[in-house]
Amino acid sequence: MKKLRICFAGTPTFAAAHLQALLKAGHDVVSVYTQPDRPAGRGKKLQASPVKQIALEHEIPVFQPSSLRHLEETETLASLDSDLMIVVAYGLILPKTILDTPRLGCLNVHASLLPRWRGAAPIERALLAGDKMSGVTIMQMDEGLDTGAMLDKQSVEVSSTDNRIDLEKKLKIAGQTTLLRILSNLEKYRAGATIQKDEDSNYAAKLEKSEAFIDWRLSASKIDRQIRAGIGRNPAYTILSDQRLRILEGSVCMNNSDAEAGQIVESEKNYFTVSCGSGTLQVQRIQLSGKKPTTVKDISNSRPGLFSHYVTFDCEQPN
Repeated sequence: MKKLRICFAGTPTFAAAHLQALLKAGHDVVSVYTQPDRPAGRGKKLQASPVKQIALEHEIPVFQPSSLRHLEETETLASLDSDLMIVVAYGLILPKTILDTPRLGCLNVHASLLPRWRGAAPIERALLAGDKMSGVTIMQMDEGLDTGAMLDKQSVEVSSTDNRIDLEKKLKIAGQTTLLRILSNLEKYRAGATIQKDEDSNYAAKLEKSEAFIDWRLSASKIDRQIRAGIGRNPAYTILSDQRLRILEGSVCMNNSDAEAGQIVESEKNYFTVSCGSGTLQVQRIQLSGKKPTTVKDISNSRPGLFSHYVTFDCEQPN
């Protein structure tokens, strides 16, 4: 079979892993699209996306438009004479003119078992909802939001301790495997594509900053999912002495407490336990405002009494 001329569009590390898989498998990636360089770090220097870094290492032409809606962008893509565009967490909307330009259209690797979670944050929403299974779907892109016909899926199990980074790693492997499998016999998978059921879909909106605040009146299970969903991107936090305290790791204890929600009911060297709306949450890792992540044990050594019994965290979000 003749090698396909592939354009790749993606931005973060998750996307870069798929680009690496294509290159390792010997596919002909003729160009890469990624978002413009963004300021990052303390110095706010412009930083290339993980996808751009991989492309430059392999001397692949890189395009970084801020929008694909202009005619010149369609003309540029057409000039590349590509058979297929593969899109993974790109971050820009592809208008119909772009979708129709490659000979075989555009495929998307989406981090959900569609149509379960459509939208920008399927990994976080799956964790927040307490889903036991997640996965990846490869779909033929259309003008809708993750509504295209599905070529194939691969499921992964979500464990009770998986955080966003853990689940993303599982989905990364599943996505690479599924994408390469489809490309090995694209004609067959395109012919067998299935239509999504819109009534089974949910919208995976990007997490708002306000969603990171912990309301201790919720159940310990919900708060635990909130903590795990925020790891690495939008960490869950509470307020201690008018300062933000990020909660990075905890475990659910189903024993209920008579104490008010948000009150520390147990304080040990390695952890402290907080009363919730139902159940309690044992906290092991935290991050004080302006400090690096650390363990409760280390804080107990340097600042004894900080998480004393009867300390109470606010349940109302600050303005």
